[in-house]
Amino acid sequence: MELKRVVVTGLGALTPIGNDVPHLWEALVNGVSGAGPITRFDASKFRCQIAAELKNFSALDFFDKKEMRLLDGYTIYGLVTVDEAVRDAGLTDDNIDKSRVGVIWGSGMGGVTSFQDELIDYATHGQVPRFSPYWVPKVILDICAGHIAIRHGFRGPNYCTAAACASSAAAINDAFNLIRLGKADAMIAGGSECAVMESGIGGFGNMRALSTRNDDPKTASRPFDKDRDGFVLGEGSGCLVLEEHEHAKARGAHIYAELTGTGMSADAYHITASHPDGIGVIAAMRQAIEESGMQLTDVDHINTHGTSTPIGDISEPKAIVGLFGEYAYKIAINSTKSMTGHLLGAAGAVEAISTILTIKSGIVPPTINHFTDDPDIPALDFTFNKAQRRNVDFAISNAFGFGGHNVCLAFRKF
Repeated sequence: MELKRVVVTGLGALTPIGNDVPHLWEALVNGVSGAGPITRFDASKFRCQIAAELKNFSALDFFDKKEMRLLDGYTIYGLVTVDEAVRDAGLTDDNIDKSRVGVIWGSGMGGVTSFQDELIDYATHGQVPRFSPYWVPKVILDICAGHIAIRHGFRGPNYCTAAACASSAAAINDAFNLIRLGKADAMIAGGSECAVMESGIGGFGNMRALSTRNDDPKTASRPFDKDRDGFVLGEGSGCLVLEEHEHAKARGAHIYAELTGTGMSADAYHITASHPDGIGVIAAMRQAIEESGMQLTDVDHINTHGTSTPIGDISEPKAIVGLFGEYAYKIAINSTKSMTGHLLGAAGAVEAISTILTIKSGIVPPTINHFTDDPDIPALDFTFNKAQRRNVDFAISNAFGFGGHNVCLAFRKF
């Protein structure tokens, strides 16, 4: 069986530094931080009092109050982003068979905000068990994929992926494979997250995973810096429209890049910490590059997982050197989480968008907030503090998740 080629024809994003793809890209290139004091709730009693929240976003601009009773924030974010991506791809009733268009949507936390709020309300006011009839269909992980299909009439394969912070990258991996196998003409793939709330900040904070640089939030996310002290929790959504190459060409679609290979692996090491030698990361990157039919020396750019955590920011560069050897020092590397914060299950899709636009534009966004080199981290080209112009023909994007999940996506200039 001959495998199909897969191309990217639409993009959508909702992030702390831009509420659509053009504004996201402008902020990435200019090194804008999306972090600030938490406004969603009173965080004064928490160790971490900062996050990368959405700016100037109101769900009421997209949904009426009746619709919003059915939707958790993570579904709202996903629907808004998919709308942008579908428009961008130019998918219409006239140029697609909706029975051949599917949706795979990832999230690490799902409707956790609605879950928390319902239980707080019951614990505070509940003399009798009074729960919203919408509670279950608001919180389940798969519901965003369902809403996307209902909203657009897409009747192809439909489900969710859950791989913690690699969830949306896993969704893109699965969508890629379904198209390659001829089981769909196009797939909506990505993920969303809405976890800037008390239990999200409290849970990650008590794990010592979050930065506590409360007095200087804009410089709190410091991937690969010696004084990094944890990630900045973010929120938002990212979406790719993936399409079979001949199908896209036949309808005259604009093509951003080609998705040529993916890699997936498990560290099988620890529930939260990455393997110190990055063995799972090496395996995932190697798979994606080999599946693309490329050589290690063809890789021009790596968008790293780069969270600004003490352990993870050492193991990933070690893995890069472990796989690429001396060539690793010639690759343009960055961490866009230095600007967006960590969007958890949505991170992989948003970072894939950055990788695609890097290929398209020849601009590598910076890793901001670098002040002091860490002697434990190989001195790679991390694109510190300022974007660089560079021809990028082939690039990979890494995403990892608690539980040891690793996903690598490989994109090539079309």
